Formats: sequence, C-alpha cells, structure tokens
Amino acid sequence: MYSCTKTCTLTGLNGYPVDVEVDLSNGMPKIILVGLADTAVKESTERVKSAIKNSGFDFPKKRITINLAPANLRKDGTQLELAIAVSLLSCDESLEMDYSPYVYMGELALDGKINKIQGALPMVISMREKGYRKFIVPYENRKECAIVSDVEIYPVKTLEEVVSFIRGEIQIERCMGSLKREKVSYDMDFSDIKGQENLKRALEISASAKSNILILGSPGSGKTMAAKRFPTILPELDFEEAIEVTKIYSISGLLDDNSLITKPPFRAPHHTASAVSLIGGGRIPKPGEISLAHKGVLFLDELPEFSKSVLEVLRQPMESKDIIISRANANVKYPADFQLLVALNVATTHLIQSNDLNNFKVA
Repeated sequence: MYSCTKTCTLTGLNGYPVDVEVDLSNGMPKIILVGLADTAVKESTERVKSAIKNSGFDFPKKRITINLAPANLRKDGTQLELAIAVSLLSCDESLEMDYSPYVYMGELALDGKINKIQGALPMVISMREKGYRKFIVPYENRKECAIVSDVEIYPVKTLEEVVSFIRGEIQIERCMGSLKREKVSYDMDFSDIKGQENLKRALEISASAKSNILILGSPGSGKTMAAKRFPTILPELDFEEAIEVTKIYSISGLLDDNSLITKPPFRAPHHTASAVSLIGGGRIPKPGEISLAHKGVLFLDELPEFSKSVLEVLRQPMESKDIIISRANANVKYPADFQLLVALNVATTHLIQSNDLNNFKVA
C-alpha cells in the first residue's frame, strides 16, 4: 500500500515542497525513514506512532518505509510530523480519506495534540507561490498564516480532528486574515527626553536619512534612554516590509501574538554577544540579531565592551544589507537592512581610534 502527502521545509526564508511517501509491505514491523532527514525528523517517527495510537487509530503492524522527496534536499523541523501521520493513516483503506488537496504542517504531541511550529508564515507564502492553496496548520499558527489572504487556512488542534475533517465528518471554519492595520503604539515616547536638544536633533536627522549614529556622553546622561525611544520617530513598516520582518520572526519563534509586525524592530544585544549570535548561524543557520533588526534598529550599548572580532563581522552586512551564511549542510541568505546605534561613555572614547568613527554621526 502506498500514499503520498504534501508538506514543506525551510532553507533560510524560502520554503520547498516535500512529498511524504509511505509504503507498507509484509515483513517484520519496522519503520525506515529515508530522504536526507535531520535528527529532529528522524525522532518524529516515535512521536507519530504514539500520537496515532493515542488518537484511537490502529498503527500499521507492517514494514513501513517513509521517503521524504526530493531526496537531495535536506529536511529539518518538526512540521513534517502531521504529514507523516496522515500519510500513514491514509494507507488504512477503512478510513477512506481524501488527503490529496491539502498541505499539512504541524508538530505532534504524544497524545495526538498538534503543537505550534516555527516558520509557518514563510512556508505558506512559499507554497502559495508554487500554486498550493489549501493548508492544514496548527491552531496556534492560524493568525500568522491567515495574513496571506488568497489561500485557505484550516486550523486544527488534534490529529483526530484532522482525520475527521478530511473524511468529511466535520467542518472546520476557514481562518480569514484581516489586513487592517491598527495604529502603531509604544509604551514609551520620544517626548520623554527632556533637554538634550543636540542629541534629539541628531536622532531626528538620523531617522530621516537612515544613517547610523554614535552617542557620546557621561554615565547617566540619558544615552540608553534616548536610544530606546528612537524607534518611536521612525515610520511604521509598509506591507512588504512588515511581511519580510514577520517571516524572520516566525522562523525564529518570536511571534508572541502571531500577528503582522508593523513596528520597526529594536534589538539591543548584551556586550557579551558572540559573532554568531549577531550575524546568525548554527548547524542549521538561523537569523541573528542583525536580521532580527531588519528595517529597524540595532543598538550596541557600551560599545568598547564588545569584542573587536564581533564588531568586525558587521562591516559586510552594513554595506550589502544582507548576510549569507555558509555551512557544510546549508547556504542561506537573510536580509539585514538596519540602522546601527552605538553608545559609549566619554571617558572610554580613547579606546576607539578616529578611523573607526567614519560610518557614524556624532551627537
């Protein structure tokens, strides 16, 4: 018996279709997973097995071969688990499931619950560009996926609910996205800065010209306070920019309310941050602070405390407005169009050579 379902995997901000093929044959019960899967995907077979049993379905007692096609594309992420489970269940002729029209994305818990996944929005956008229009996604990802208005998003909570839906036994209301942009509000305001006319003027010019800025001052003079309020005078993101920033935060798992990000991001990493945390990377490359600050502000407080090697990695992204991360198993590109704000105490300025200040405006 053979079945095939559709899902997606991410490389950088781009999603690629994956066919989850399942073949059942006679022999000793065993699960064989092939198709260049990473560790998390290989572990998913045990979660899928428990989720199927605890959802009230019979797990096939046969030799099971699961192929993730195309075989030359590395697959990572737990979003493949729902597609694997549906493909296994569709081999049971008694269920009579019409599973083919949908793209399945979701992580399974042992009790059959479908958990939230990272990167749902860029997956939906990428699959939509390839002609797919119907998606079954975790309930907690419904709002971010529904940002794409011309696709059908069906949010589900359990594996049992998915099976009942594709068998036609229940109806799931399609989640409709609302593109109404609410007025951007902040917990703080630029008007909180009292005095400091030269500093405020420099920040206003920087906001208008999208230039970088260096703030010098004695301890307690309000450098950090002013920097935190700088995003409040920046224009809100347009729709295309908001989509791009939201995709980055979706991949990083930082979408708290699963909605479109319309505020310019503000990132302020600690001075102990490593080069990888700033530019991104890892075994499976993920966005760093410069990408999380895309179309927003990257603030480096106490600049002399940052390692020289860490600061050096900012040169190329500041010029090209993106970062290409090359690893043995991946080569991904993330956007990094940010404004750099740095602050330091006057007493420490002797630690910085004059030629390091060429790219900054001095307030």
